[in-house]
Amino acid sequence: MLQPSDEYRGKLFVVEGVDGSGKSTQIQLLHKWLQAQGYSCFFSEWNSSPLVKRTTSRGKNRRLLTPLTFSLIHATDFADRTERNIIPPLQAGAAVLADRYVYTAFARDVARGCDPEWVRAVYSFAVKPTIAFYFRVPLEVALERILSGRPELKWYEAGMDLGLSDDPYESFKIFQARIMEQYDRIVEEFGLTVIDGTLPIAVQQQQVRELVAPHLAGLLRRPEDAWVTVPTEGGARQ
Repeated sequence: MLQPSDEYRGKLFVVEGVDGSGKSTQIQLLHKWLQAQGYSCFFSEWNSSPLVKRTTSRGKNRRLLTPLTFSLIHATDFADRTERNIIPPLQAGAAVLADRYVYTAFARDVARGCDPEWVRAVYSFAVKPTIAFYFRVPLEVALERILSGRPELKWYEAGMDLGLSDDPYESFKIFQARIMEQYDRIVEEFGLTVIDGTLPIAVQQQQVRELVAPHLAGLLRRPEDAWVTVPTEGGARQ
């Protein structure tokens, strides 16, 4: 159970999906659109807290992370970003955009063997998003997008720590399939809004904007956008 967001003036919009789903492209486009509309926007990205970034990198490079330590490190990262980058803007009435949220942990950690109830309890302090988008794509499409741009897969990215296969690419496919299976369950459990990730980028973005737009009334706007000068024949009006 996530924490209600009713007490905050701001709105929280998050995107989820497997690697190659196109979610990052969509959240970036939404970010630019909201800024162009004059809204104050704050962006938060998964696994980006400086508090644990060095520890995470060291653990990955030395292949020391177990599924449990991996989960706890990401939870620490998320807790720090929630306190510093998510809650304050929501309190101020701004729009907060998150590229991956707790649902990433619910999918990846469980795919790695962690207990689903335990993972959900660890993240129970998280604020429930206004809208959580899940960009659904077939496994073959996601794999084609990822592997076309990555000549070499990383150890943990490919799920090599799980002993699924000696072949990194085969292990990657098995691991991603597990994650997608968990996402399908999460969609039902938490009511994520599904977007067809195989549609043209512009079509997906239009769907996202139409769903976000009704929640923008009353959000904090940037001071410089409070007044707009419009040239007229008689000079300028505000």
